[in-house]
Amino acid sequence: MTIVTPFLLDSGGGTRTTKPSAAAHLTDEQIEELGRELDALRESVIATRGAADAAYIRRVIGVQRSLELAGRATLLFAKHKPAWIAGTGMLTVAKILENMEIGHNVLHGQWDWMRDPDIHSTTWEWDFVTPSKAWQHTHNDLHHTWTNVLGKDRDVGYNIFRVDEEQPWKWWNLGNPLYNALLAPVFEWGIAIYDLELDEVREGRKPKSELRRSLKALGAKFAKQAAKDYVATPAAAALTGSAKQALTGTLAANAARNVWAHAVIFCGHFPEGVDTFTEEQIEDETRGDWYVRQMLGSANISGSKLMHLMTGNLSFQIEHHLFPDLPSNRYAEVAVKVREICERYGLSYTTGPLPKQVGSSWAKIFRLALP
Repeated sequence: MTIVTPFLLDSGGGTRTTKPSAAAHLTDEQIEELGRELDALRESVIATRGAADAAYIRRVIGVQRSLELAGRATLLFAKHKPAWIAGTGMLTVAKILENMEIGHNVLHGQWDWMRDPDIHSTTWEWDFVTPSKAWQHTHNDLHHTWTNVLGKDRDVGYNIFRVDEEQPWKWWNLGNPLYNALLAPVFEWGIAIYDLELDEVREGRKPKSELRRSLKALGAKFAKQAAKDYVATPAAAALTGSAKQALTGTLAANAARNVWAHAVIFCGHFPEGVDTFTEEQIEDETRGDWYVRQMLGSANISGSKLMHLMTGNLSFQIEHHLFPDLPSNRYAEVAVKVREICERYGLSYTTGPLPKQVGSSWAKIFRLALP
């Protein structure tokens, strides 16, 4: 699986003829200087990665696995309401940590530099129903390369929603709010179906034989997930008469994790202030142009260190899009410098607390449901 990151993109190209409106005041020379500053910032983090960073991710993995083990053990006695609440809560937090701070970031290659085969983008299989390799293709290879480019970034609306005025309105867009409400608790399945690229198959760009392989991989992954959450844990709990309660606990943990992941992802991509781009605007795009697009096409969430941890540091979505392969625990320090660069170059830096960003995303979903 090839993971495309900004430093792999060609920094050459011709003179830009069409810039995003929010960057129209910048000359080509200024944009390239901005690019050099961000390159230097990235290199400064790479040069200082080391034992403290490795200890951080190993500590998070240790906490996550302890919480999962404790949560499942507590669910063995889930017929008692306090045990159900405690077990479900611990399992929910464990699943959020695994998906957001561990799985998502490991699969971006953020920890490949450690050369630890157990924490590597080529070997990690996360606790999400979509197979890692399928997600890496649609997310790492496509979305992070073509961020918010209409017609190239399939994450703009996930083939379901109208999230930009430039997307033609269709009558079924009236269901935008309903689709979003239904998607949130089953978000992992929405992503799994999206990763199948059914629209690409329909248009003849993805062979049906490849779709069959994708379906087989998805089926195998679901079987493992179901065996762990919906068979093994309830079966063990049956010894204490808690099978039904343990099953509802694992279902609730997955649903809560899905709602949280959905909220974080939508806050980073769809609130007001996030720009989209045309294919014309990325013609002859240089490294500096690419950086500008990432900053204008993403949004952050402000909050506490705990909130940042629980979002997988995707609360620093701008920094993540600029540097998807840098260790997530370094985004907070990088964000201070990125924000200063945005201010100095007159570029917007969209951020806000979680309730504001969630509300903004939902407001856009409702607004663009109408013509």
